[in-house]
Amino acid sequence: MSMRLVIAAVFLSAPSAAISQSLPEMRMTPQEIRASALDSNQIGSSGLPGVHTKVVFGDPSRPNFYTILLFVSPHTTIQAHSHRDDRIATVVSGEWHFGYGDHFDAKSLKTLPPGSVYSEPGGIGHNHFARTDAEAVIVEISGYGPTDTHYFDARNDPKSRESK
Repeated sequence: MSMRLVIAAVFLSAPSAAISQSLPEMRMTPQEIRASALDSNQIGSSGLPGVHTKVVFGDPSRPNFYTILLFVSPHTTIQAHSHRDDRIATVVSGEWHFGYGDHFDAKSLKTLPPGSVYSEPGGIGHNHFARTDAEAVIVEISGYGPTDTHYFDARNDPKSRESK
């Protein structure tokens, strides 16, 4: 029941966000999505090497509705983290292994094949983690920004490793 409420909230908020920015016409096959150019903007992603985004609609750094495509390389582990905004995601391609909790736990991962839908509840304390196996994964994520990424354990944050 709560998943229906989250999905409804995202879609109901979209019309008000569309007032400030109209939705462009767009049709993309999975092959076109995989071949599309990636953005250098990593907002809303894990920030790890091998993880890239493409903004499909909106601006994830501003208070409005947005959609990003998340491209994750094979054999990538994303440690527990959260985002300030509620997000809904759909697995576009590949097999995504996703779990909830404050620490990465392989036993808590659920395998999500293409077409699977999941939520990323917003706010500190709603941590999630993920992993890919032998194939790359593409996930479409929508939320109402601004978004960000906070690692539960700051030592796992790629930004903190870069500053050392």
